Amino acid sequence: MFANEMEKETKAGFVAVVGRPNAGKSTLLNHVVGEKLAMVSKKAQATRKRMNIIVMHEEAQIIFVDTPGIHEKERLLNQFMMEEALKAMGESDLIIFLAPITDKLLEYEKFLTLAQAKGVKHIVILTKIDHVKQGDILTKLGEYQKYQAYFEAIIPFSVTKKVGKKQLLDEISKHLPLSPFLYDTEILTTEHIRTIYKELIRESVFENLSDEIPYESDVTIEKIEESDDFDKVYATIVVEKETQKGMIVGQKGESIKRVGRFAREQMQIFSGKKIFLDLHVSVKKGWSKNKDGLEEFGYII
Repeated sequence: MFANEMEKETKAGFVAVVGRPNAGKSTLLNHVVGEKLAMVSKKAQATRKRMNIIVMHEEAQIIFVDTPGIHEKERLLNQFMMEEALKAMGESDLIIFLAPITDKLLEYEKFLTLAQAKGVKHIVILTKIDHVKQGDILTKLGEYQKYQAYFEAIIPFSVTKKVGKKQLLDEISKHLPLSPFLYDTEILTTEHIRTIYKELIRESVFENLSDEIPYESDVTIEKIEESDDFDKVYATIVVEKETQKGMIVGQKGESIKRVGRFAREQMQIFSGKKIFLDLHVSVKKGWSKNKDGLEEFGYII
């Protein structure tokens, strides 16, 4: 048999993962890839920038693009996040739209207008189905039928019940273009370790502090000293007000210790290494409210 006859036909492509804030995008992606890569938080707008997460499925390489939630707000940072989601939609081969089962169809109708403008095919994923009865799922599927001419498939999905994963990957693979693999098949993301560590620290801020703090905070990684089994990470949490700095540090440093402990545990799970985390807090007044401040943190508007 000739070598070219032995070669299998492969597919590869980019799949934008979109939905309103808290639709379950990052939870779904971490479940599909089997690793903690995408930032998960119950607080809205945790994801700020696009992130590529790579899943191999049979003869297909699926590059999921995690995006900020689709929303309309006037803050500059929100504008950047919305642009990130729209760019991902326009540059992908396929879009998957996550619709929590309890949402009204209004969110989907708004998305549909955007998707049609981009001219990209999409799949609807009904998330959080473990929160309702089987009859409610059937009712919701019925509601979506009036839009069946617009979507390629609609798939009920539950991370908790492990429902929908194979069906989703099979369906996505059908719609990807024939292509050699675009990335090394062993890697899970195109992001650098610095970005992953930054996101894990930022997630710890979201999880361990009040609602006011996360929105007006970000993280810079000053330095990483890597070895085979031990990483030293020096990072700074940046906030906009002195009062916020005080809240992050907490009485006798208790709050920042809690943030650091949670972040270090997540970093160790991700890297498989021991982590030393040196964490500080600094104030940069109004950084999220002007273009120069946003660009310093990589949010180019």
